[in-house]
This record gives sequence, C-alpha cells and structure tokens, in this order.
Amino acid sequence: MIGARGPHMYARAPSGPGDSGGPSPKGESDAIVLPSTPSPSGRIAPCHCGSGLRFKNCCGRLDTGAAESQAKRQRLDELVTLLNAGRYVELEQAAHQALATDSSSGVVWQLLAAAETRRGKDSVESSRKAAELLPGDAVAQVNLGNALGRRGLVLDAEASFLEAIRLDASCVPAHINLAECLYERGHYEAALQACRRALELDARDAKAQVQHGRILVRLGRYREAIDNFRRALAISPDDGDARNGLGAALLAIGEFNEAIATLRSLTSRQPAYAAAHANLGNALRSTGELESAQQSYARAVQIQPRNAQALVELATTQRLLRRIEDARASCRRALAAEPSSAAAVVVLAELEADTGDFAEAERLFRLAIGKDSGSTDAWSGIPRVRRMTAADTDWIAGASRLASSGLPAARELVLQYAIGKYHDDLGSYDEAFDSFRRANELERSARRPYDRRGMERAVDGLIAYHTRSLFDSPMRLAAPGERAVFVVGMPRSGTTLAEQILASHPLICGAGEQAFWINECGPALAHPGALASRAREAELPMLADRYRALLERLSADAHRIVDKMPSNFLVLGFIRMALPAARVIHMRRDPRDTCLSIYFQHLDAAHGYANDLGDLAHYFRQYERLMRHWRATFPADQLLEVDYEELVKAPEEWSRHMVEFVGLPWDERCLDHRRGSDAVVTASKWQVRQPVFSRSVGRWRNYRRFLGPLDSLVGSDAS
Repeated sequence: MIGARGPHMYARAPSGPGDSGGPSPKGESDAIVLPSTPSPSGRIAPCHCGSGLRFKNCCGRLDTGAAESQAKRQRLDELVTLLNAGRYVELEQAAHQALATDSSSGVVWQLLAAAETRRGKDSVESSRKAAELLPGDAVAQVNLGNALGRRGLVLDAEASFLEAIRLDASCVPAHINLAECLYERGHYEAALQACRRALELDARDAKAQVQHGRILVRLGRYREAIDNFRRALAISPDDGDARNGLGAALLAIGEFNEAIATLRSLTSRQPAYAAAHANLGNALRSTGELESAQQSYARAVQIQPRNAQALVELATTQRLLRRIEDARASCRRALAAEPSSAAAVVVLAELEADTGDFAEAERLFRLAIGKDSGSTDAWSGIPRVRRMTAADTDWIAGASRLASSGLPAARELVLQYAIGKYHDDLGSYDEAFDSFRRANELERSARRPYDRRGMERAVDGLIAYHTRSLFDSPMRLAAPGERAVFVVGMPRSGTTLAEQILASHPLICGAGEQAFWINECGPALAHPGALASRAREAELPMLADRYRALLERLSADAHRIVDKMPSNFLVLGFIRMALPAARVIHMRRDPRDTCLSIYFQHLDAAHGYANDLGDLAHYFRQYERLMRHWRATFPADQLLEVDYEELVKAPEEWSRHMVEFVGLPWDERCLDHRRGSDAVVTASKWQVRQPVFSRSVGRWRNYRRFLGPLDSLVGSDAS
C-alpha cells in the first residue's frame, strides 16, 4: 500500500502585486469599495487600510479630528475618498504631496502606508513614522506590525502587536496577528491563547475563527478546527481561507468526498487561489486520483511558480505516477525557489530509494536533516531504507529528542513509527511496541472511527448480490480484459513482492496500485445491488473501456499488466463483470503477521481500521469472509491463491506457478526481481529488493504478549 504523507494544510503563500491568488498581507482584508460617506453597514465592514479593524474604528474616524484646520480636514477627506475608491496610485501621490508640505501628520503617513501596501510595496518606513507620530494609537501599531510581518521580521511584528494590545486590550486584530506571529515561530499553544482572547472579544470575527482553526490543524485537533472553519463560513460565506481550511481538515480525518467537494467549490469560486488547488491535489491524491491531483498541483504552481511547497507536492505525485524525471525536475525547481527546502530533498531521497539506490537515499535524508533538523520526514526516512543497528546511536538520539519536543500529533506519529522500526531491528520488542502503540494512538485520535457495522453491512451486501447465478448469467457487454492481472489481499501480505516477481518478466508491466476500481465502485459498497443493476446496462462496459484505456497508457505492448491495489478484493465482483477474462492473484499471509505489520506501518486515512488491534481483527474477518465468497464463485482458472509463507520458502516453484497462471511462458528473470529497474513506491520498497527470505515469517512471536484480539484469528483460512 502506498504510504501516506502526513496531512498538510496549505495557507496562502506570499504573492506579488496583482496576484489575486496570493495572500492578503497579514491582517489585511479583501478590498471592499466603501462610499465616501459610509453607510451604517459600510462602517462595520473591514477597513481598506489593511489594519483588519472595522472602518468605523479605523479610517472612518479620520475626519473627526476637531483640532485639525479646515484645510487639513479637507485634505484628509480627499485622501480618505481615494482610499475608499481603491485609487491607490493617486492616493500614494497625493499623500507624498501632502507630506512634502507637512510631514508631521501621523494620519497621512498611515494613509501613505495603506496605499503602499495595496500596491504591493514595502510600507515599513511609512508605518513606523505613523506609529512614532501617533504613540497612543493601537491601529498604528497594528499597521506597523503588519508591515514588519510582510517583510519577514516576525519578532519585530510581534512586539508591535503586543504594544497595540497594551494600548488597547480590546483590539481584536492585534490579538489575531499576535497569534499568527506565535504560530509562525512554532509556539502553538501560546498562539491558541491569543486567538481565544480575540474570540472572547468578538466571537463573530471570521478571521479569528479561521486563525483558531489553522492552529488547531497544526496541533492535529482537526475536528475542533472544522467547527471553527464552519463558524467562520456562517459569518462570512465567501471567506476563501475558511473554506480552504475546512477542506484540509476534512481530508485529515478521512472525509475525502466532502473535502474534495469543499475544495472544488472554492477553486471554482476563486480560481486563482493557489493554496486551494494544492489542497485539492492533496485530497485527490489521498483517493488515488493521481492524474487529477497532478493537474491541481500544476495549477497551483502555474499561479505561484515559486511556491516551493506546491512544487514538492507536485514532485511527490509525479513520483507516485512513476514519472521519475518529471519528479526530479519539480524538486530542482522547488530548491531553486527555496534552497533551504528540506522537503524537496526528502522527495529526491525517496526517488533514489524507489529505484533501489538506498545508500544515496540515506545520504539525501541526512542532507535534508542538515537543512532542517526538525524534518520528521527526513529522520523517519532512514530506517525505511536499511536495517538499523546498535551503531545508529546518533539517529536514535536525534529522533527521540525530536519526538519528545512537543511536536503536533501528525508529526510525532511519523517519528514514533520510525523509532518502533529501529527497536524492532535491534530486537528490543517491548520498546518497539511502545513506540508503535504511541504512533497508532496519535493517529487514531485524529481519524474518523472505523465503522465495524458498516463494514459488515457492505460485505453482506456484496455477498448477497454477487451470486454464482449472477456470474453464470449471460453478461458479455464488457470487454474480456485478458491483459489485466489483479493482485489483491490485505495490505502487507506480499502483494508488492508478487508484483515485482511478475513485472520482472519481459512481457509483463507492473502498474503499481491503481485506485481506478475502488474509486469507481467504492460508493457501491453500501448498496452493491443498486449500482450493479445500473452497471449491467451501461456503467460496467463504460468502466471497462476506460480501464483498458488506462492500461494502454501504462503500456501499449505488454502482454499482461499487473494492478496490485490490495483493497480491490472489495470490488472483485464488479471487476469480474466488467473484465470477465481478467486474472486475480490473492496473496495470503498469517493473520497475526499481516495485522501486526499493518499496525507497524503509517498508512493513509483510508485505512481507518489500521490503528487498533481490535479493529484490525474485525476488518480481517470481513476480508476473509468476502474472499471465501469469491473463492466459491470464481472459476479456478481466474483466481489463484498464493501463501506468502510458501512463496518465500519455495520462490521458484511459486514464481513459475504465477507466471503460468497469467498465461505466459516462464522467464528466468523472474527469479531476480530485486534487480528490476522499475520504481517501487510502496512501503515495501526496501524489503522487495532484498533476497527472498523468511525472516518476517512468524514475526508475531516477538510480540506474543501484545497480540490481544489478534489471537482470535488463529486457525482462520489465511493462517
């Protein structure tokens, strides 16, 4: 199974002038054209100057200065009119003219700063002059903090926001922007407190709700964050940042369909919002829609060509699509835009590991750590490319120190899986299980609970509908599909090994894990009869044609193409109706070894059963029940069952058996699968390039006292 990266919420990244898809500067509201004499509703709208305050509390008060002369008041009225009309070039020119005759007006300096900000210019000096001339004005301090933040001077910006709060403790934007500074410096709990104070002052401030949600996402508290984003949208339905955050948080808890719908809604409303396209790419990639995900990332990069984060995710997706050189090129672009990007180097390391150069992969992981000592992806990459030893004291010390540094759950769990692997390699099984248990507890706390009853209903429905008589009925609307070979089973059951053996044959192409059938037929799991009835008339032939076209794109000349998506076991009935000549290889493994291996592996949110041994045992029983049904209904020449234990004990015998089953002559190259040139992007990339050995057979015995519910699986069909 393709290992998942931890969830990432894209915030808007810095942009240049005129880039409507980039971020509003810190604390700045979207442009709203206000009348020269604001109406009551206009007076409570966000002010144009960028303070984040309502107009009535900001520039709406500028024409009330009784101490100003009539001429000065008229000049200020003219400047404010230009501000309200969005005529920023004229405002900047007029402000300079006014300051040439009188440079002592803090208000005019504020208006000049507002014009510079709206034109994408640096406004620090103008904002600082305004703050000096208006020493008791909290708004001036907020604007100065905004300008300093845009320049990247986070500590100085923080000081300005604290001063604004000292001057006016009820200044909501000061609390919100202070929270942003604390967030950027990694002080998440303090940032949360600052945001809470803003919400205590004004619970209907949409920006405060969004910022609170962003911090909660960073802390891995996704469900609470979702509440914040929904409240923000109730206050401000057009708030793109709220919709973007909602989509990212929904994705993090495994609500894939709602996340995709939310983010697609946003990209249609705001097509130049780069972060929304990137988050949509995350959601699509999580469902296996890699081509569509690549398009979303490419759109984000088109809008912001130097967005290193989006370039890294584009490279990751190209890697999963096995477009190795494209992925390397995207990483190079990311490093050109941001030379300190450890994430880009991590993807380069993964690419080397995919193609079997594990020494180079480790060198790159260590290079990434040098760029960012807090990169959990870099630290966790090293144990995945080799067996750890007692000499790796530097690694375990650094990884343990980072894991105990108060990381958000989504980052700590990645390290805990890696630390568990280290201890397992050294034979310290108690310590290993402690780390794996901690990783799964963290993961489970952020995910949608596994629905045992829902899984039972799905399997009941599939069995009830897919009867022998259904398969025996004349149904030849679809293409035969003789090129397709499906390798199915539980994750970590040997599906990657089977694919690699077959793909070493010169007439066979390994396609990796294609999510086509799960994505197309997955919604039918709750109502298989209803979908299948429609499919008999129209859908399955259409799906068969689309799948054959996918195979053609993967390889035009291979005699067989192997799709090794393990979870296709759920939709084998639909596959058989669509492609009646396709062959299926079912990989079986001792249930205790299988389930422990899943428990020890960081999988994506689609595997909601994977983080609890009781849920794992339940899911395994349902899988086993469904596979018994397929065995009883599929012809013997279409379904081959291969025990992992037998394969590693007699690799040539079973390799020959598999090649014969798919209808091809034997080729000796299948015995040297680990030298294959094809990239392997699954979690088994290191193991499948080692000689076939039985070290992992009976691994459960090392963890006998922790098995708990898995003991009940002993004596099952797959044991």
